[in-house]
Amino acid sequence: MADLRLNGKKLILGITGSIAAYKAAELIRQLVKAGAEVQPIMTEDATRFISPLTIGTLAKREVLIEVFPESEDGSWTKHVDLGLWADGLIIAPATANTIAKLASGYCDSMLTACVLSARCEVLVCPAMDHDMWKHPATQANLHRLKSFGYEILDPEHGELASGLIGEGRLPEPESIAAFIGEWLDGQASTNKSLAVKKVLITAGPTREAIDPVRFLSNGSTGTMGFALANAARKRGADVVLLAGPVALPTPSGVKRIDVVSAEDLHREALKHADADFVIAAAAVADYAPASVSEQKAKKTDDDLVLELKRTPDVLAAIGERKTNGQILVGFALETQNGEANALAKLERKNLDWIVLNHANEEGAGFGVDTNRVVVFGSDGARHEFPQMTKVALAGQLLDLIVG
Repeated sequence: MADLRLNGKKLILGITGSIAAYKAAELIRQLVKAGAEVQPIMTEDATRFISPLTIGTLAKREVLIEVFPESEDGSWTKHVDLGLWADGLIIAPATANTIAKLASGYCDSMLTACVLSARCEVLVCPAMDHDMWKHPATQANLHRLKSFGYEILDPEHGELASGLIGEGRLPEPESIAAFIGEWLDGQASTNKSLAVKKVLITAGPTREAIDPVRFLSNGSTGTMGFALANAARKRGADVVLLAGPVALPTPSGVKRIDVVSAEDLHREALKHADADFVIAAAAVADYAPASVSEQKAKKTDDDLVLELKRTPDVLAAIGERKTNGQILVGFALETQNGEANALAKLERKNLDWIVLNHANEEGAGFGVDTNRVVVFGSDGARHEFPQMTKVALAGQLLDLIVG
């Protein structure tokens, strides 16, 4: 738990009336174990799902429910004092009802009063049935909370209390605790330049099947694209990450969709082509076998000739549908005539920016944690970045693209 970096942090944990309230007990245990002080606040409905005695025992603090606790002197300013005390305010689980109240500025409980009084960052972890989560009213309320600068940890897809399968499930306490650790690490809350924006990022290679066990691919590890997804999420964006076959963990709070082939990537990218920013960092195969054997092709004494066909041009397809105000960013990995090829791609695919790096340069390209790039803009701008880690470069690229 040491990697959560929560030692000495003062946290308010709001618990609302969801069946997922039982997960708050384990979440408190993990936060306290990581060194945080946790002040639990429950709504009245939350007490119907889990006992305040359980929550208070784990937190080693009295559970607050009413706006004016009768057990303390000066209780009429308790919510103000807590709003000044806390380093972070987390609501997990957050019901549709509580989200609606927060969006409208209600002050009818200790929890809503503390949110209005808080000078710290606020994290909302929704939990509800799938249709409630997808309802336009809930989505509009979440959009409003994001405009306040609140962080939203989206629910997961899975089995729900209703028996339905869908989005709305509160993430497991371990995942929430890990997210809180990152969120409070000083990076997640300082720059909200992408709040209320949708960002689509592609990352990693594609695999083009020859037969059930063989494929054509490349050496992309997805490191650059995943670093961009993580950086964009920390700036408040709703991030959809289309990931080819890579061995990387999903950045906290990012919606990841795994793809395999260029056809898969093309199909999923067009579903999310309405994003405010599209950053195409994936190394997409330009060609695929014209036919795929249903069985493993057996080795013979003869040479094998593969007939290849063109794959869909994902970024060009999005460029053709580009909307007013949308920003499209491409990557060009080159071995020769890099600038000329990148500039041609910038114009041909209707991009706003293109990021050029070289596959044959030490410390750049595939399979390394560093990169050195030159970025060209459709307005003629040229920005050269020295070699740095891909994590650091992700932040600087977003500064340029968003700024």
